[in-house]
Amino acid sequence: MATRLLLLADTHVPARAKRLSDDVWRQVDRADAVIHAGDWVDLATFEALDARAERLIGVWGNNDGDDLRERMPEFAAERIEGLNVGVVHETGAASGRERRIDATYPDAVLDLLVFGHSHIPWDSRTPRGIRLLNPGSPTDRRRQPVCTLMTAVIDGDELRDVALVPVERA
Repeated sequence: MATRLLLLADTHVPARAKRLSDDVWRQVDRADAVIHAGDWVDLATFEALDARAERLIGVWGNNDGDDLRERMPEFAAERIEGLNVGVVHETGAASGRERRIDATYPDAVLDLLVFGHSHIPWDSRTPRGIRLLNPGSPTDRRRQPVCTLMTAVIDGDELRDVALVPVERA
C-alpha cells in the first residue's frame, strides 16, 4: 500500500498570503499524509490543515508563536510505511548541509528529513544516505520563479515520485 505525501513549509499566513491557495487545498485532499516543516505563522492555518488532512505531521518554525509551539514539537519523527521520516524547520546554511545533518542526528535512524526556512526547494542526500527535501513555500517565492510545494510517494521502504509542484499564490 503506497502513501501519498504532501510536503509544505513556510506558509506564513497571513503575513505572505491571506490564505492557502486552492492549488494547495487540492493537494491536501489527494494526500494520505501532509508534512509541514514550520513557519505557519497563524494557528488558524494549522487548525484548518489539521481538520482537513487525513494525517498531519508538523513542527514549529522560527516565526511561530507560543500558540503553535504548544501544539507541536520543534522536531518530529514518525515511521511512514517502511521509512523513518524526520521533520524540522531549520537546517542552517546550504553550504555543508548534508554533513551537518549527519552530525546533528548521529543516532537517529532517518531515511528522510523534510525541512523549510529558506523558501528554496532542495533535494539531496547526506553521506549516510538521508534524503533531504525542502518543498519551498506555497506563499512566498523569495528568489524563486514560482511558489512551490512537493509531493512524493512512500511505497514500502522506497521513496518515489518526488515532484516539485508550482502553485498559484492566493
